[in-house]
Amino acid sequence: MTTYMSGTTITIAGISLFLALLCLYMIPRGTYSGNDLSQGTIQILVLGDIGRSPRMQNHAISALKHGIPVDLIGYIDSELHPRLKEQKLLRVLPLQNSQALQSSRAPFLLLGPLKVIWQLLQLWLVLGVWTKPAKWLLVQNPPSIPTLLVASVICWLRKTKLAIDWHNFGYTILALKLGDDHPMVKVSRLYERRFSRYADVNFTVSGAMSRRMKRGFDISSPVLCLYDRPTEDFRPMDDLQRRKFRSALGPLISVNEHGLDIPGKVKILVSSTSWTPDEDFSILLEALVQYSRMATSTNPHLPELLVVITGKGPQKDLYLKKIEALEQSGELEMTSIKTAWLSTADYASLLACADLGVSLHQSSSGVDLPMKVVDMFGAGLPVVGWSDFESWKELVRDGINGKDFVSTEELRDALVQLLGDDGTELARLREGVLDERRVTWESQWEDVVGRALGYNV
Repeated sequence: MTTYMSGTTITIAGISLFLALLCLYMIPRGTYSGNDLSQGTIQILVLGDIGRSPRMQNHAISALKHGIPVDLIGYIDSELHPRLKEQKLLRVLPLQNSQALQSSRAPFLLLGPLKVIWQLLQLWLVLGVWTKPAKWLLVQNPPSIPTLLVASVICWLRKTKLAIDWHNFGYTILALKLGDDHPMVKVSRLYERRFSRYADVNFTVSGAMSRRMKRGFDISSPVLCLYDRPTEDFRPMDDLQRRKFRSALGPLISVNEHGLDIPGKVKILVSSTSWTPDEDFSILLEALVQYSRMATSTNPHLPELLVVITGKGPQKDLYLKKIEALEQSGELEMTSIKTAWLSTADYASLLACADLGVSLHQSSSGVDLPMKVVDMFGAGLPVVGWSDFESWKELVRDGINGKDFVSTEELRDALVQLLGDDGTELARLREGVLDERRVTWESQWEDVVGRALGYNV
């Protein structure tokens, strides 16, 4: 008697075969077997926009400079650094955003897990299937979920060594949105501490972060501080170069298509931001309102200000509406505020021709450091910055290369003091800033990263 398989049976068998083949395809292929310590690819992973992660791009540039092949993995939403173009030893592997998840208005508690699953699948395929085994995988943290999980498993399967570059702690950023006592924040804290132990080496952006990890993370592998330092892109300008760039600044900040006449007495303030909750721009706006009020009444000698704010981020539209309302009400009479997204070269030139930089970074963890200040120092620009967190004094020395503030009133007073005199105080701070340029990123990278990863640099 002949037996016939039903359509349902055939369908189930087909799906089972497809899933089995898919699982086989998903199995990581190959292991790293290089014996020469001076050779071997570095995979550099950024679960974010590579173009907005200057530190990880600097890692890639330094590795390539020493002849080390690099796989650079991340989202390509912004232009990469010019020195990463046309590099024979560089392979850029773009991650893809899910448009459906990007445009969804679903609650975070539902959307978050779906986004993690999408990222997990992509990372697994890129790191384990579509690339050859590397000697090292260097991962930016945060984000830590699912990056650290996938990286740890892939490195174990492929015999690749794992390095984590700690820019901050992911759980402290999550706490800004959900609160310190939220269960997801507690789980994230445990997750981050657990997977930090699987790294062969950890790099941090501050000494305070290294100390906290050594005390609280129970890590046996090295925890090394690698400060951000000015790169070759950021350097001071002479007076002629500054005047030339000021005259060409207009189109870059959407003033007009021809140019912008900025009289010498107008002072340029620059602040770079990712428009996130750990930077309260209302502090700067209120300080500028108070400055304008003083400049039009009790302190008529105060100069007009051109404030240029660079960067992209989620809260940008919110603050643009606040700025527009203040301008329409006449409360910013002595201040003009412009926003811009600039190339590396134009941003470096803007910093070099400005009079003062402003940092509003408040640090969710208390132990990270704002790279924007490093860029400002590289361009010879003094900084006034929010100072109420542990690691700030590792970067800015009050009265030597910048000024501290912890309130709107202190920021206003710093602007009046530094911009309202004959320039003596700013010149003194600028001398202190120039001392910061003596130690370069490249020399630090060779001493800390090159040696830790076992490359002959």
